[in-house]
Amino acid sequence: QVQLVESGGGLVQAGGSLRLSCATSRSIFRFNGMGWYRQAPGKQRELVASISSGGSTNYAESVKGRTTISRDNAKNTVYLQMNSLKPEDTAVYYCTAGGNFWGQGTQVTVSS
Repeated sequence: QVQLVESGGGLVQAGGSLRLSCATSRSIFRFNGMGWYRQAPGKQRELVASISSGGSTNYAESVKGRTTISRDNAKNTVYLQMNSLKPEDTAVYYCTAGGNFWGQGTQVTVSS
């Protein structure tokens, strides 16, 4: 069973920062692009950022300039550094490997 283990969510004030982490197995990490999605209550799941196996990145317009996705190939881990957080960033954040495997989600709550 493929596992993606997320961590780093929590409660933060507006303007603050959080770093999410997602660890998985080498076999999954090595051959897949990795991504972070989020889902707020009553809304559809949306892409936040993705990074290919070669390191190319893509960001949602709503987080550009505030968010950085990165991957550590030695640790089989992908990170999402989020700065200048806004209340509208509040959601459950999910890690995915290639869109085929998903983590359990981690809650991010930004208070105003």
